[in-house]
Amino acid sequence: MEPSNVFIRSLMQREIEEQSRISFQRHLHITPDLVARIGLECELEGHTGCVNCLEWNSKGSLLASGSDDCQVILWEPFHHKKLTAIRTGHHGNIFSVKFLPSSNDTTVISGAADCRIRVHDINTKETTHVFSCHANRVKRLAVAPNIPFLFWSAAEDGTVMQYDLREPETSYGTNPQNVLINLNAYMGPTAEAKCIAINPLRPELIAVGANDPYVRMFDRRMLSCKAVTFPSENGARTPWERHNLLNMFSSEEEFQIPNKCANYFVAGHLPQKQKDFKKRYRTLAATYITFSPDGRELLVNLGGEQIYLFDINRPRKPQKLDLPIGIHTNGVVREAACPPTNGFSMHRNGTTTNGVTNGVARHLVSSTVAKLEETDHQVKSLKGHKYESKPLPPHIEALKQKANSFFEKQQYTLAISVYNKAVTMAPQAAVLYGNRAAAYMKRKWDGDLYAALRDCSTAIQIDASHLKAHFRLARCLYELSWAKEAFDCLLYFKSKFPDYAKSHACEALDRDIKAAVFSKTDQVDESGDSTKSDPPPRRQPSKSSVSEQEQVWREKAADYELRFCGHCNTTTDIKEANFFGSNGQYIVAGSDDGSFFIWEKSTTNIVRVLRGDDSIVNCLQPHPSSCMLATSGIDPVVRLWSPRPDDGHKDEREVDNSTDAATANQRRMNADPLEVMLMNMGYRITGVLDGDDEAEGRAEEAAVHCRPS
Repeated sequence: MEPSNVFIRSLMQREIEEQSRISFQRHLHITPDLVARIGLECELEGHTGCVNCLEWNSKGSLLASGSDDCQVILWEPFHHKKLTAIRTGHHGNIFSVKFLPSSNDTTVISGAADCRIRVHDINTKETTHVFSCHANRVKRLAVAPNIPFLFWSAAEDGTVMQYDLREPETSYGTNPQNVLINLNAYMGPTAEAKCIAINPLRPELIAVGANDPYVRMFDRRMLSCKAVTFPSENGARTPWERHNLLNMFSSEEEFQIPNKCANYFVAGHLPQKQKDFKKRYRTLAATYITFSPDGRELLVNLGGEQIYLFDINRPRKPQKLDLPIGIHTNGVVREAACPPTNGFSMHRNGTTTNGVTNGVARHLVSSTVAKLEETDHQVKSLKGHKYESKPLPPHIEALKQKANSFFEKQQYTLAISVYNKAVTMAPQAAVLYGNRAAAYMKRKWDGDLYAALRDCSTAIQIDASHLKAHFRLARCLYELSWAKEAFDCLLYFKSKFPDYAKSHACEALDRDIKAAVFSKTDQVDESGDSTKSDPPPRRQPSKSSVSEQEQVWREKAADYELRFCGHCNTTTDIKEANFFGSNGQYIVAGSDDGSFFIWEKSTTNIVRVLRGDDSIVNCLQPHPSSCMLATSGIDPVVRLWSPRPDDGHKDEREVDNSTDAATANQRRMNADPLEVMLMNMGYRITGVLDGDDEAEGRAEEAAVHCRPS
């Protein structure tokens, strides 16, 4: 049925059935045609500093903006009018502004770098409440729909606080009694709460992002506000001195959280990569988190990395890597070879030698490899590397051939985009996952190797005879520095496909993996010998180390469902990512290159890239009911974006080649911090934004040739 007929039928159904009204609005709020025509509508001028936060009221009739000029301005967006400017009384940059629910849009709240939260009456332009209980910068505020009087704050002192305007005295003075979550008690004194979000349909769920790659979700029904007592003589001290006192009075016993109250989420490759990121002076911190309109998904913009989407109702739980027992042919007991490097289970009972599980929901081989023995009799000796898969439908086969063509031309990002579309249309085609894994392994953006690992696992789950998926799985494990798992995986590959055990690629990978395994074994032996010869003196556990309860939560952390790449988020720590559309059909986020990206959620492909700022786009807030987007950044203006007339004129703000923009951002994200600073000052650094074709060519020659099927 043609789209026009579908629209007419839906329109008639909406007029006849009242129940279809909401679904009609949600479905047509944002459409591909509207997204394709989005352009700059106007610029709202009035601020004199960077605009750090934007917020629509529930009806979409008002837009509030907060800035470095310490003002909150209210705008009428459809007539592009400045309604009122509130001099907030803050003495630092405003980072968050919210309309208080059920207040008839007459009350706004602001949080700023002066560690204070202020409540303002819009009609009188007066400040009604001032809360100074935080000991560091207030980064985000949160409200729950249809819950008046209550709001929450996240600050860089590591605490999340709850405020009730019916009893504001609990949040005043040197004895605040409104500390809901104290991350210092679990993460150590360096904890910072960067962002916060309330589930719109389940307001008892509160998500918190901190200065690490983990996203925490708590059930408020299991929490109670606690008090922090500062000595009275310290009441007039600076916030930084109060922060030190806060750490002194933070203990896990005082701020105990029930075990079942918290759920953690993290991308599976990041826990082990943290040390590597620190060596390169790259910090991982959640700069923005938000729930989907239906409350089922959680979106996080991870500073220093990519954007991840998690399913909170069906989280990817930690899964073990089981390999069949007895695959070693050299007589070495597998358990004695080397301890697992990433915590993956090597035993059938799902535990390692020290009884610790990996704690990360890796969508790996999850009982796939264990099931391979049952399907071994179906696998015959293959005479060539060509994989014989089930025939695909003609339109899917055409997409696969198109993606393979991009792969052969070394245009891996374009190949991945086409594979994404094909996988969405044919989710049970193992060859598509295997080919996309090959493209990920060649491109090697942040997180690509782990994404390839997941694709190889999925391909094996669908078809256990997928030879290349087995081999690529071993290579991914090796390149992720999980040498022991790669060693066992390659051994199984050689036993399952003996015709290829002596191939050049297999022997080369075998040598690399064995070298890595023995290197780690030597490191373990050296550390053990040094411990025996010179035992270290006993000392109390360091306060900076995470608590045991925190480690348990991290071990149970769930993996991501979708990943969105292309933007760069390293320069500012307030960069947002949001759902665009009443059904969350699209994802939008700003970037350090002054652009903002629009992704299709189902395929994770980039749809549009538009220039939104002369320097950096930080804020993107979609209108609650219209196809309109408000953005801001370093420029002292607020920009409104909406579908423009399809009159054939080219949009000057559209970035023509989104692939090149995404590639440049990935290079920028991995650049030296000094180079990034110079780029932000306007200098052009050779090799960062420009492709190094010669180096890429050498890398391609050195890599093992692994063509897509």
